[in-house]
Amino acid sequence: MLGRAGPPGNSPTFRGDPGPSHDDDSPEIDRGQLRSLFLESLDEGTVRWGCTVTGATPLGGGSWRLLLDDGTTEDADLVVGADGAWSRIRPALSDAIPGYTGVTFIETGFDDCDTRHPALARMVGNGTLLATADGKALLAQRNSNGHIRVYAAFRAPHDWQVAADVETDDTAAVRAHLLKMFDGWDESLLYLLRHHDGGFVNRPAFVLPAPHTWEHVPGITLLGDAAHLVPPVGLGANLAMLDGTDLAHALITESSIDDAVRAYENRMLPRSAQAAQACAEALDNLVPPTDF
Repeated sequence: MLGRAGPPGNSPTFRGDPGPSHDDDSPEIDRGQLRSLFLESLDEGTVRWGCTVTGATPLGGGSWRLLLDDGTTEDADLVVGADGAWSRIRPALSDAIPGYTGVTFIETGFDDCDTRHPALARMVGNGTLLATADGKALLAQRNSNGHIRVYAAFRAPHDWQVAADVETDDTAAVRAHLLKMFDGWDESLLYLLRHHDGGFVNRPAFVLPAPHTWEHVPGITLLGDAAHLVPPVGLGANLAMLDGTDLAHALITESSIDDAVRAYENRMLPRSAQAAQACAEALDNLVPPTDF
């Protein structure tokens, strides 16, 4: 369900209808449930918990040594850096560092919304609500088990809380700041900031330079956010799963690991460059650039 605000300067109100169904072509699943499906498909012991990789060093011939935070090491003939935005593997291939987009998302949520917040549950429906005006946005997304995830999005310096003189773990202070920021919006939307469960989570949005590429190095590659961190507009996890599928297919079909990695990178890098541009444009549409 999609809500649209009125023209900039007007009091934003939710309006709209459920719109077309996308049950066949746009399936959705909670991130935690998706992670559980993947983990449960693996043999026990495949994932080693509590082993944090701090870096990788080449051994020659396409082999690599992983450095773990407990001082131990592991050697491998293929290292896949799938360790997210602040990847410890990326420096072996690229000097790129994520940079702040200028947009911050403040997350909160509602539990048992169908019972405790029925009006909000009806407004969000079974999809996502979006209201945007004056360079700000409020988003609410239906999750499983009656939970609605909420984001307030706005452009501000990375340390916005310093100028606002609030601590991000001070729920009352953050709420007061957001209500002032969204002053004039319809009460049905301000409900998202007034009556949520729990506190707020500060989530500044970072991205990698686009296009992010690197010279092929035998025995090592990147996947997901480690390879192409993009604005959080709903595409990152899908790209990561597509990356994993392409890499697995290449490892099965190509004659060597090196050929497989080359084939994967030749497919993934152009796609990620296009996705980065599309996601950047989507973020600008969601929260138009300002001078703060």
